[in-house]
Amino acid sequence: MAAHLSPSSSSSSSTLSFSSDRYTGKCYCKQFSRVCYGAHSSIWVPKIFSRIHSRNPSDLNSSNGYPLNAVSLQDGSMSKPLAEEVPASRPGEAETTLSITVVGASGDLARKKIFPALFALFYEDFLPENFIVFGYARTKMTDEELRNMISTTLTCRVDKRENCADKMEQFLMKCYYHSGQYSSEDDFAKLDCKLKEKEGGSLSNRLFYLSIPPNIFVDAVKCASNKASSVSGWTRVIVEKPFGRDSESSRELTRCLMQYLSEDQIFRIDHYLGKELVENLSVLRFSNLVFEPLWSRNYIRNVQFIFSEDFGTEGRGGYFDNYGIIRDIMQNHLLQILALFAMETPVSLDAEDIRNEKVKVLRSMRPLQLEDVIVGQYKGHSKGGKSYPGYIDDPTVPKDSVTPTFAAAALFINNSRWDGVPFLMKAGKALHIRKTEIRVQFRHVPGNLYKWNFGTDLDKATNELVLRLQPDEAIYLKINNKVPGLGMRLDRSDLNLLYSARYRREIPDAYERLLLDAIGGERRLFIRSDELDAAWALFSPLLKELEEKKIAPELYPYGSRGPVGAYYLAAKHDVRWGDLAGED
Repeated sequence: MAAHLSPSSSSSSSTLSFSSDRYTGKCYCKQFSRVCYGAHSSIWVPKIFSRIHSRNPSDLNSSNGYPLNAVSLQDGSMSKPLAEEVPASRPGEAETTLSITVVGASGDLARKKIFPALFALFYEDFLPENFIVFGYARTKMTDEELRNMISTTLTCRVDKRENCADKMEQFLMKCYYHSGQYSSEDDFAKLDCKLKEKEGGSLSNRLFYLSIPPNIFVDAVKCASNKASSVSGWTRVIVEKPFGRDSESSRELTRCLMQYLSEDQIFRIDHYLGKELVENLSVLRFSNLVFEPLWSRNYIRNVQFIFSEDFGTEGRGGYFDNYGIIRDIMQNHLLQILALFAMETPVSLDAEDIRNEKVKVLRSMRPLQLEDVIVGQYKGHSKGGKSYPGYIDDPTVPKDSVTPTFAAAALFINNSRWDGVPFLMKAGKALHIRKTEIRVQFRHVPGNLYKWNFGTDLDKATNELVLRLQPDEAIYLKINNKVPGLGMRLDRSDLNLLYSARYRREIPDAYERLLLDAIGGERRLFIRSDELDAAWALFSPLLKELEEKKIAPELYPYGSRGPVGAYYLAAKHDVRWGDLAGED
């Protein structure tokens, strides 16, 4: 994969350590993750590959598929993506520049997440020496105004080194702005001229991040592909969710995008897949013998995926009312985590091997029925002398809206590993706490000798594995334990890995990991088109029925634990919600 990325002309004065690959003859500089082709040339490789792949380095070329861009022809048609790899730069050849264009640069997502993530990568030396960042939006703005805007959100989040201000200034000087319409090929052609000017004739790899509403995805992709693609390196496009509203609109979006891009160029981002605990999920399972044999219907009683926010729509009511909590959270974030949790052991850590297993899980799942779902909507509430508005009190939300702000669902996987195991999801806004977690409840111990200590409530004696994704990332296992003393009194205790206590280093934001993956051509945490189809196939019939029948959601007070119906849904499947025990 190294051959696909940009070479660096600079050398470090730091002491480097090398290891060699006896199969390829390449040497690897451990400190800066360079692959060296002889004494006079080096190819920059992002540090990401050391954290993902344990494959033989000679296999790394396979997952990048370089080059990925379909080159525009004079008549506007698209040629087929090139099949041959472009060789790595050699001494005397042009250098490679990484050009990142944030389309929708004036929006909140770009300002609060994307630019800070790019700066964090630069701050930690994960970006190549030759890179530029362009903001593109309809707002009229100068380069300096863009820099002033994004400088307010940049932080040296890892530590407070003395060079923080210098690094920030260096990053900002690599940021530029171009104003244009998202559907104007002329404006994208002007952007192309500016990119070429900053690239200075070097080979260029171009990454476009679409931080714009989904109804203009295709227009922007068409213009970028036809007028601003790289003709010498790769071109990739990151598409921010939502990916349609149902199966039909999702397929149509994919069909339109693939008129201008190949599947390998499209990176559908779900930022939850970049979270540290989601990354750790497969490590926990596949590299610990204590868990892998238990990961089946024989030992696991149920699995819960819980997402709760302690705030309402707060100004996003107009957007949210068009999608609702099921589309916004369950169909993508929680379902993606479920697929990673339940998949079979992949052949390797290669992106396609992992995504193949996720698709198998999704295709094995029983389509959701109305009786398997509870929907709710928060109402106004007063607490402690303060009033909290209800969902329909938002002026951007129709007064007769039945859009759910809470949903709970029971899903089942019809395969030999998980047959009969309920996978419960619940997601809601304006609840009592902000938390996202996975809870694995194991079966009761047969013939438990200490059953008398727990009375008739055997759930108090059930082992439970909890992965808390946010906030305060943690992994803990609930076990039964004897309280010290002369008597025989049992206690339910935690074997706890609290990340903030065990690891002093601050955890990177999910967008940092996903941007770095997209730059490196690593697709493991991005959603493939057939995976998207399978996900929508589960939820589209349910969503259609909810909307056609105008099912009224159960009202629940702002700041509560959600609608009562969620308890009955869990009880129907002999399950108790793990986050309601009051022990966490």
